[in-house]
Amino acid sequence: MTRVIVSCLHLQRHFHKFRATFEANGVTPVLPEVKGQQLGADEILAVLPGAETIIAGDDIIDRRALEAAKAQGLKAVVKWGIGTDSIDKIAAAELGIPVYNTPGVFGEEVADLALAYLLSLTRGLHRMDRSVRDGGWLKVEGRSLHTMTAGVIGLGSIGRAIARRCAACGMKVIGYDSAVIDAATLAQSNVTQKTLDDVLAKSDVVLLACALTPESHHLINSQALAAMQPGSYLVNVGRGPLVDEPALVAALQSGHLAGAGLDVFEVEPLPASSPLRALENCVLGTHNGSNTTEAVDRVNGMTVEIAMQIVGRAKASFEPNRVA
Repeated sequence: MTRVIVSCLHLQRHFHKFRATFEANGVTPVLPEVKGQQLGADEILAVLPGAETIIAGDDIIDRRALEAAKAQGLKAVVKWGIGTDSIDKIAAAELGIPVYNTPGVFGEEVADLALAYLLSLTRGLHRMDRSVRDGGWLKVEGRSLHTMTAGVIGLGSIGRAIARRCAACGMKVIGYDSAVIDAATLAQSNVTQKTLDDVLAKSDVVLLACALTPESHHLINSQALAAMQPGSYLVNVGRGPLVDEPALVAALQSGHLAGAGLDVFEVEPLPASSPLRALENCVLGTHNGSNTTEAVDRVNGMTVEIAMQIVGRAKASFEPNRVA
């Protein structure tokens, strides 16, 4: 019996659209209960052995689970979406377990959300909405985007889509990436590549869209925040651990930063005790950048195709992207 674990909640919600595909190919789907946002390491260890592959969300897939599952026939891991930081890719490579993801599939959607955070912060939309609901009539003196400089950190598909939107609003756009991006690609997105120090020092708003790696962990720490312009803004649609949250709270409380739009956090869901919850100059999200009807349908279909190819039932209509 060929078993495929489906732990990604986006695919679980819409699995009725794909059940016939699994049945026609003689593949048994296993949809474990996901009580929070993702499965923890022990939960994955309990369900992964015995499956040939998994379509995973942000589940913690560590060496223990990979070794146990490899011994029982695990062929590959399919990550729904882009970020693979929750998968032990070093262990996967050592064990000969390919890891696939779906890059470049929702850059536009995440960029839309980044712009929404930027607009909410610079015009105080969240504050006015709250005031009206409470019976008030707050007037917020905002900022004019066309007078501002946007600094995008991470110039992959998401970062470049953010840059295009900022440029369309009349902003000057600069960006940083650890890789050198070719001039034609930069020109298409109206962004000029700079050093990280330049982006921090010269931007009115810094937007994070880079991958989480050991090198980028706490990229935005107390030193980086101090290097940002007084009264500037931070938007994070990348990964929570890119930002040192206690340092960010201090910068927001002191007024050094005017505000922050955060779709992601170091711990998710955001703990009830987090001081970020009490800050009026924050707009808080739920790690929801890719969650549109169109993007979910697109990636659901892609991950099912990859899974069917892995288990030898049907070749995918595209070349799956292997990251480990």
